[in-house]
Amino acid sequence: MSEKKAYPLRINAEVLSAMQRWSDDELRSLNAQIEYILRDALRKAGRLPKAGNGDNVKESKS
Repeated sequence: MSEKKAYPLRINAEVLSAMQRWSDDELRSLNAQIEYILRDALRKAGRLPKAGNGDNVKESKS
């Protein structure tokens, strides 16, 4: 598993509340839900490999 880094996130209260409801529906912690959504968006944008969970992804400098 890759290293986890802490990052302070400033977010609109309405968005945070919606994310909390969504994470409750999915039985995930809020942090896990935010990471899941971000990872999914990155995969769809072609910024992460589609296979695997991406935990072993290393940035390439090309």
